[in-house]
Amino acid sequence: MKVLIINGPNLNLLGLREPTIYGTKNYAALVAFCENACREAGFGCEVFQSNHEGVIVDKIQAAYGVFDGIVINPAAYTHTSVAILDALKAVAIPAVEVHLSDVDAREPFRHVSYAGLACFTRFTGLGFEGYRQAVFALKERLNAG
Repeated sequence: MKVLIINGPNLNLLGLREPTIYGTKNYAALVAFCENACREAGFGCEVFQSNHEGVIVDKIQAAYGVFDGIVINPAAYTHTSVAILDALKAVAIPAVEVHLSDVDAREPFRHVSYAGLACFTRFTGLGFEGYRQAVFALKERLNAG
């Protein structure tokens, strides 16, 4: 089985961007963490990041028939992108939403998740560990049939 892990805008700046919220580890460390979590789960994976909404939509569409599951951290697009929601719904690949920070404990506008409407569960506020939890939630879902 193969998982696509999608990271949205500004996650490429991990380690620089608001370290009190997002931590001090950089994006390369997140990629390595995700790849390791997928290996632990017995999955192949691709980790992808873009700052551009349309590129993320294109990547979700291209996942159809290629990937068995999606882990997505839409970042700022979580709260604004109906296009990402529609792409996730269109491909109907089991998806899990992840956020490094506890978005529900932050500004009220961050409490809305459009992408989350197409995901079967979400993990927030766990830092990198949220990605591992998401991968294993996908494994459980995919093994259940």
